[in-house]
Amino acid sequence: MIYKYYQQRIFPHLLNQVMQTPSMMEGRAELIKKIRGEVLEIGFGTGLNLPFYQAVDQLYALEPNPDVYRLAQKRIFDTPFHIQHIQASAEKLPFADHSVENIVSTWTMCSIADLTQALQEIHRVLKPEGNLHLIEHVQYHDNSTLKKLQDLLTPIQKVLADGCHLNRNIELELLNAGFKFSEKYYFDAEDLPKVGRRMFMARAQKI
Repeated sequence: MIYKYYQQRIFPHLLNQVMQTPSMMEGRAELIKKIRGEVLEIGFGTGLNLPFYQAVDQLYALEPNPDVYRLAQKRIFDTPFHIQHIQASAEKLPFADHSVENIVSTWTMCSIADLTQALQEIHRVLKPEGNLHLIEHVQYHDNSTLKKLQDLLTPIQKVLADGCHLNRNIELELLNAGFKFSEKYYFDAEDLPKVGRRMFMARAQKI
C-alpha cells in the first residue's frame, strides 16, 4: 500500500524534477532538434522533450504510467502539433510492421523490464529508412570501481526509480538487436551523481 502510494503520488513528481537537470535538458535539445516528421516517443514521461521538437507533424506519446502522463498536460496544451497518448508498454507496441519514421527514447531504456523484447518491437515497427534517436545513462566501461558500484546499487535503484537500471550496456543491446549507428558518442553529465553520470547519445537504423 505504501509503495503503491509512492509510485502514484510521489515518484511522478520526483521524476519530473530530476529529469530537468541542465545537462539532461541540453542533451534533449541536442538529440531532438534534428528530427522531422512523425515521431513515436518511447517513455514520454512528463513531456519534457516537447519544447525541443522543431519540425514534427505528429507525436505518439507512449507512456504506460497514467500518473506520470497527467503531469504533462500543460506542456501538451502548449504544443503546436498533434499528440496522441498511447498507454502501452514498449515490449508490445501497437503499431504495424515498418510503420514509424522516427522513434525517440530519452532515459527510458534503463527502466524497461524486458529490454530485449522492447528492442525487437522497436526494430519491427521502424521503417527501413527510419531512425531511432536515443540518449540513455549507461554502464561504465573505463572505471571498474564505478561499474561495481552501479551493479551494487541497481537493485535499490530499481525499487526507488520504477525499474531503473544503472548498469545497462545500451550500445551492446542495440547491436545485438540488429541496429547500426550513424552517430554515437559517450559523455559525462557533470551535474549528476558519479554513479549515474555516464551518458550514451546515438542515432541508429535497422540493419
